[in-house]
Amino acid sequence: MPCRATSTPARTVRLPDRPPRVRAAEPLTVRSGRVRQAGRLAQRSWRHRSRRFVAEGPGAVREALASRTSVVEVFATAAATARHRDLVELAATGGVTWTQVAADVLGAVAGTVTPQGVAAVCSFLDQPLADVVGRGPRLLAVAVHVRDPGNAGTLLRCADAAGADAVVLAGHSVDPYNPKAVRASAGSLFHLPVAIEPDPLAAAASIRTGGLQLLAADPAAGTDLDAAGERGLLTRPTAWLFGNEAHGLGADLLAVADETVSVPCYGRAESLNLAVAAALCLYASARAQRLAGPPAGG
Repeated sequence: MPCRATSTPARTVRLPDRPPRVRAAEPLTVRSGRVRQAGRLAQRSWRHRSRRFVAEGPGAVREALASRTSVVEVFATAAATARHRDLVELAATGGVTWTQVAADVLGAVAGTVTPQGVAAVCSFLDQPLADVVGRGPRLLAVAVHVRDPGNAGTLLRCADAAGADAVVLAGHSVDPYNPKAVRASAGSLFHLPVAIEPDPLAAAASIRTGGLQLLAADPAAGTDLDAAGERGLLTRPTAWLFGNEAHGLGADLLAVADETVSVPCYGRAESLNLAVAAALCLYASARAQRLAGPPAGG
């Protein structure tokens, strides 16, 4: 459901602030250095060595270009170049190189069997958690040991839609730049800050310094989401803790949380998908905070 907003020769476009035009360049092949370097970004070790990743598909590339902070280069087929002139113009305005390539070359860059015609090599976007906390957030999503890239990307998308201030990936969580996570985020990776903290308890301690309460999502909790709302818990600045898909949150994090909260299941389903449960919690907090208005002195 949409969310309402509050082989051909290679050719290169690099024309900031002017209508795009095509400049002839040497044809790229799957063996070309730039293509091979981009293709290696499918591996986590290469991504973190270069601090770059690939965003594939017109939607993700559009959001990446609109962010004006991340894109290093765009690769696209001739058909995609003709179809997405708005993207070509965005790249030109931002001074980003747009390289037209054959379909097999784009496949090597995108790392998919059926690429969508356009892919962007982007710089990493994550920020230190201290910087995120220092901006006075009111709503954070903290994923702890979340391993599934689809869940991680969808969680990021849900947090973005709910108006959260940032997403924190703590512990042994999946790399947010994993291709599946990037696709699942549907462009939201470029919309809100992402912080990475290997130590979940350190993340919790850092978040507390920003004056946020820690609510742990736990299906065994005595307080459910409805009761938490009735008690006024959800109006406060909050960091929601969401655990591993199979094992949930560990006892150490449950112990440091201000309260544990469950999402009620009114039907016969045993449980909810992690990203679905996170969406419900984040939206409940977002709604309560908006109804309560800005904090005193804010």
